[in-house]
Amino acid sequence: MNIFALALVMLVYAGIMTGLMYLGYRKTQTDSDFMVAGRSIHPWIMALSYGAAFISTSAIVGFGGAAGLFGFSLLWLTVLNISVGIFIAFAFLGVRIRRMSCNLGSETFPSLLGNRYQSKALTAYAGLLIFLLMPAYTSAILIGGARFLQEALAMPYNTALLVLAVLIAAYVMSGGLRGVMYTDAFSAVVMLVGMAVLLFGTYRAVGGVIAGHSGLSALRDLVPAALANQGHRGWTAMPDFGSRLWWTVVSTMVMGVGIGVLAQPQLAMRFMTVKHPKSIYQAILVGGVFIFFMTGTAFIVGPLSNLYFFRKGGQIAIQAAGGNIDRIIPVFVAQIMPAWFLYLFMLTLLSAAVSTLSSLLHVQGAAFARDLVETLGLGRLLPGASTRLFAKIGIILSLLAAIALAYRLPPGIIARATAFWFGICAASFLPTLVAALYWPRSTRTAALASIITGSLASGFGYLLLHEAEAVQVGLAMRLAGRATLLPFPWTHVDPLFYALPASAAVLVAVSLLTPKPTCSHLEETFRKVA
Repeated sequence: MNIFALALVMLVYAGIMTGLMYLGYRKTQTDSDFMVAGRSIHPWIMALSYGAAFISTSAIVGFGGAAGLFGFSLLWLTVLNISVGIFIAFAFLGVRIRRMSCNLGSETFPSLLGNRYQSKALTAYAGLLIFLLMPAYTSAILIGGARFLQEALAMPYNTALLVLAVLIAAYVMSGGLRGVMYTDAFSAVVMLVGMAVLLFGTYRAVGGVIAGHSGLSALRDLVPAALANQGHRGWTAMPDFGSRLWWTVVSTMVMGVGIGVLAQPQLAMRFMTVKHPKSIYQAILVGGVFIFFMTGTAFIVGPLSNLYFFRKGGQIAIQAAGGNIDRIIPVFVAQIMPAWFLYLFMLTLLSAAVSTLSSLLHVQGAAFARDLVETLGLGRLLPGASTRLFAKIGIILSLLAAIALAYRLPPGIIARATAFWFGICAASFLPTLVAALYWPRSTRTAALASIITGSLASGFGYLLLHEAEAVQVGLAMRLAGRATLLPFPWTHVDPLFYALPASAAVLVAVSLLTPKPTCSHLEETFRKVA
């Protein structure tokens, strides 16, 4: 890249981002402004912020690279992202989350659940899960952003990681959620333009839609033997039903992320920020179009990169990327696109990283301040300290944990770490959240038991059954002398498939066996005047 042009582009981008964050800072006067943007955000800004927080470098670099390895089968995740992550999330959950959070005065996801079920223990446990486990997802986003900066700017990976981390921390701590959402909306526009150009550029590089897809189908015999033995039938076909690869793609990547999006704390908080509950309906179309171009492009470009690399050098994508799927998209973009696009795509990935990281760090800081420090009465450790100060402390601690993990996690971890966090959220939070919004009979004891069951069942699965994580942890080997406790297919069935039903069953059973909430509390919770 031309140094002068690069400096100019970065200066303009940083200036716009700083201006938007300063605008958020000027309008952040209270703790409510910092936590939920004063509940006054326009629905279109909310939709763009939701999409930008949802789609990160994990989706573009991590899952795009995974699509380069596994093929078009990951497009089913785009289908779920739009139908579940946008339509169901906005129309069936978002409106009620906004109304209930206002009725109960809740400003975080754990406090919404805790106030609905009148349980401080529930608030604290949910906040603890977020604060302790979300850094794994945060680190995956950091890695994705740093990998592209490394590839595009010839910058050392460690330097890129630290520069990105410091930039995010400065933005989040200064402007609160309002500033985060303003910059998210701008980032979403940059991402949309960048991915649209990449999609058309990719089809041009492989000869068009028909030539590209038919040419990729003809490369079926180039699938590595190790993948073919696991069920890979080519980049334009689904894996063999019930094979190891089928379980990985369907249960972990498609279902794990496609269902897990409904219970993402950082996304649920977006619904709390709009002016009126029904205005969320106005945001569905904007969110759907954005998600289509983001995930659809990544999951199309990834597989087609195999055709390009083969025609150019006789290699498939994973070989051209040196065996690291997280490098497939960066290497491909650097080779096929003109020099000017590298600036745009750099801003696209930087925007994706900044928007998601800022959202994740904000929700971790809020969980630390509201759901742990205030709920557990730890504020006395710093007498006179404000909620915003504790939130900033939580942001710094979370960022340090994410940086430490980013240095230790192995290559090709981005998609897996993302699926891990989404699966944990679905199993732990989704039954309790849906019941909170739709089933007044659900009880305090049942909600706490459900979240504990989901989180423990997921943890058991990841540590002892699911091969991708269990082998690296090594706990099953130390306890039972083998890599996993159970044989295939349990080694490749995502824990979501048994942890989520278990969590839901516990919620229903315990609710029916314990006293229902008081009528006065239910009337306050479900009233429709907010």
